[in-house]
Amino acid sequence: MLGLFGSPPQTDPVLGQLRRSRGHWRGAIVLAGTADIALIVAGSRAGPDATARDLATAAAALWSSQRASIERAVFEHVEPYLEAIAAGEADARERVLPQVDSAAAIGPHIAVRYVAVIPLDGSLLTEFGLTVPWDEEHTLGARFRDGRLLELCGSVLAP
Repeated sequence: MLGLFGSPPQTDPVLGQLRRSRGHWRGAIVLAGTADIALIVAGSRAGPDATARDLATAAAALWSSQRASIERAVFEHVEPYLEAIAAGEADARERVLPQVDSAAAIGPHIAVRYVAVIPLDGSLLTEFGLTVPWDEEHTLGARFRDGRLLELCGSVLAP
């Protein structure tokens, strides 16, 4: 039951059914052949924001075109720890780290937990929430604006 203030679900021709929950519109998206990845889209009670919906529709293409930049950012994120292990300054048994020596080699170890199109600092961005096997406690956030990687955040939560 929707209740007095609930918003009815909306169906987008590309994104499928979106339901309003916790201040955002939620559904699922397919990225690189992986189905049912959580999708979070900004909007009002009336419906998803039109620009946010367009960005969500473009998320799969953004993921494909920017995969190499995401891999580089994740590799740069983990590289200091890999170097500390190689130098004997850190115990490799503390975490499950793959044997990687390049950004391309890290790609198969990255999984997408969610895609969010949300406002940050006054404008919309697309965030890919990423998980990696060596850091089970954190979700990394690859944030994009205007098709460019803004930053890789070391610890994010799905909106």
